[in-house]
Amino acid sequence: MTTTAPAAPGQLGVGARPSDLMDYLGRLDEWLSVRRAELDALDEQIVASGRQTELTADLALALALWQAAKTRQNLLLATWDSGRVGPQELERLSALIWGRLDTGSSEVAQLQSMSVSLPEAGRLCDALVAQLRTRLNTDPNAEQQQIRLRDLRAQLERIRDQVALEPPALAPAAQAKLAGLAARHADLGAKLARGGDISGLLGTLEIDAAHLERDLIVGAAQRREGRDLLVKAREELAGAQAREQAVRTLAAQVTAAVWPAPVAVIPSAAGLGPVPNTRTALVGYVEGLNRLDAQLAEVQAALATALGDRDAASAQLAALRTKAGALGQAGQPPLRDLDALVAASLAATPVVVPVVRELLAAYAAQLDYVVRSRS
Repeated sequence: MTTTAPAAPGQLGVGARPSDLMDYLGRLDEWLSVRRAELDALDEQIVASGRQTELTADLALALALWQAAKTRQNLLLATWDSGRVGPQELERLSALIWGRLDTGSSEVAQLQSMSVSLPEAGRLCDALVAQLRTRLNTDPNAEQQQIRLRDLRAQLERIRDQVALEPPALAPAAQAKLAGLAARHADLGAKLARGGDISGLLGTLEIDAAHLERDLIVGAAQRREGRDLLVKAREELAGAQAREQAVRTLAAQVTAAVWPAPVAVIPSAAGLGPVPNTRTALVGYVEGLNRLDAQLAEVQAALATALGDRDAASAQLAALRTKAGALGQAGQPPLRDLDALVAASLAATPVVVPVVRELLAAYAAQLDYVVRSRS
């Protein structure tokens, strides 16, 4: 007995009703249990048949999808908290169901490039299992061809829903493939009704339908990931431009305030060119923005250090004044004159930091000399 991933309630950003969520969580748990048992059985059959090289990749992908769904179920149950949920929890549950699954740690390279939600992961896992069952000729309902045709009809409806999400440029090709599958399904139904043997043709059709459903889900996930990447690139570009302008302003302030000022070679976001519109180019563009941000941070740190040197000199003068006053030497002519020189140097624009340091060293030495000569 097989089962399929349950239809999810609500939608992203809209919390579902608690009763619908409770029903969904129950059916999800049942699906995870049945699907895991079937995956384990398929694994044993693959090993027994010696077809690991041919089939292990698809089984590994199905297992990775199952594990991602299982991990998300744990988060759902923790948030559900036995039904103790309010509006905020309902929105979080909706985000967990319809948001992107965490597949970054998967060892399956194909899954790492996907951005699938929990319902999509379930449907994709179902499609892979159906394909594996057929290729192994281990479908538990293999002799019940009418049931298999019914399952195929349901799968074609899922594919039809997925085709409706395709962009205009890709929709005609997907619709043509769907129409071809639907025509083959109708032909097999008619042949079965006439008493014909459709087992071989049915298996081929199931595999083709599973391939198309998988390709559509993966394509939709990759396009969504591309859209997310485009939004990220635009946001990071705006942040980089703002930081670049701030660093340029800081550089002008430092140049006017201290000497010598750091030679600030400020990188420009404009050098990266316009934001691209392909996923591969966007990945490189975001990496370039990250490098730009790191370079701006280095320049900003160098400029801040220059201002820090001036502020440290002011703090040192204040400390020497306090020490001289505590020792009763603040009014001594040499110290008074050095104090005035340091203060005047700090008040100049720009502050010549090397000169101020030398004057502070002279102030400290003179104060030490006066103290020692009177002891």
